[in-house]
Amino acid sequence: MYTNIEMIIFIFACGLGTFLTRVIPFIFLPDGKETPKIIIYLGRVLPAACMGLLIIYCLKDVTLLDYPYGLPEAIGIASVAILHKWKGNALLSIFGGTILYMVLVQVVFV
Repeated sequence: MYTNIEMIIFIFACGLGTFLTRVIPFIFLPDGKETPKIIIYLGRVLPAACMGLLIIYCLKDVTLLDYPYGLPEAIGIASVAILHKWKGNALLSIFGGTILYMVLVQVVFV
């Protein structure tokens, strides 16, 4: 178990980390100053890179040679793509695909 001093230090460190992550952008990127090109570049490429990373992570344990042959995952991915193309709403696409996938693995492909 942790001592009271350790818990206080942990809470302080978490609070300081949270505070610094909120304050640092305002210090280094004040209003009126031009945004550095690297920040603009990262803002453009990181969302797609993060999505690619999440897709790879989610599909790393899928076996195509064993039942259900990756069908729930493929149907879930297709439903996310179709919902996003149709409605253009990221939250609807993610939640809709996740719900469909969970229904498939819990009820259909048991």
